Amino acid sequence: MEQEMFNQRTDLTQLSAAVAEIRQSLGKVIIGQQDTIDLLIAGLLADGHLLLEGVPGVAKTLSAKLMARCISATFSRIQFTPDLMPSDVVGTAVFSPKTAEFQFRQGPIFGNIILVDEINRAPAKTQSALFEAMEERQITVDGETYHLHEPFMVLATQNPIEQEGTYRLPEAQLDRFLFKIEVKYPSLEEEIAILNRQHQLKTADQLNEIQPVLSVEQIKSLRSIIKSLFVEEKLLAYAAQIVHETRNHKSLYLGASPRASLALVNGAKAIAAMAGRDFITPDDIVKVAAPVLAHRIMLSPEKEMEGITTADIVAQIIKKIEVPR
Repeated sequence: MEQEMFNQRTDLTQLSAAVAEIRQSLGKVIIGQQDTIDLLIAGLLADGHLLLEGVPGVAKTLSAKLMARCISATFSRIQFTPDLMPSDVVGTAVFSPKTAEFQFRQGPIFGNIILVDEINRAPAKTQSALFEAMEERQITVDGETYHLHEPFMVLATQNPIEQEGTYRLPEAQLDRFLFKIEVKYPSLEEEIAILNRQHQLKTADQLNEIQPVLSVEQIKSLRSIIKSLFVEEKLLAYAAQIVHETRNHKSLYLGASPRASLALVNGAKAIAAMAGRDFITPDDIVKVAAPVLAHRIMLSPEKEMEGITTADIVAQIIKKIEVPR
């Protein structure tokens, strides 16, 4: 009976081929960063927004732009700055002398893949322009509601070190990101390979090497497959228990919301499908736990002063909870 339960019931051939092709395309330009690439692909498949965090020069923006190049969809880039206004993001009503009426002119948020570079450089007023767009896939201007194009995905970058001219992202906004991806320094071997690649490269424009892999319709189809993946009830309970523990942990000032439970399961489904399985395992949930939870929880001031990170707390919680068999 158990063997029958785990027989492949969903055809993942198309999905596996697409994942392999995206990995190959990104690997032409990005050396190493395999975890980052996998989470980027998983976020795309799980229909989630992604926040890439890392010091300058570790290819955060490049990774986001390459991901967008892999898809035959409209791409917009918004460079967040302290003087950026909400209308610069969502659009504004412009008076037309011909019609003597105001006409809405769409902003860069009207696209499929939106790269928000240095998202923490804009003030709260501008950050709020993303709230409705990220959650409800629509914007409201002057009482009129405009629906955004599907698929819609925000890829945001931020620098965790530099503080001058930056604003802390509101918790409500962080909660709207499926994953927070920590982009780390390359290893010595990877950095040597990067230097060799750049030395041998005949062209300065690496993006030209990337050709679209997926169409908009294919993305919608793959996302439908992800949603149909099988999840045992005990694994739903496991995901819920991990999130519940964040609300009762003595080292945390703020725990994760129910949106985090949904993100855990959706992210695990994408990871499972990328591995060629139409069912999730506890390992899939563990793999996405830190990217899903680390930005949704807040440390108590004492633990923050001790140098403990939210990822450390997530690891403690996972170690504490019994893994379902």
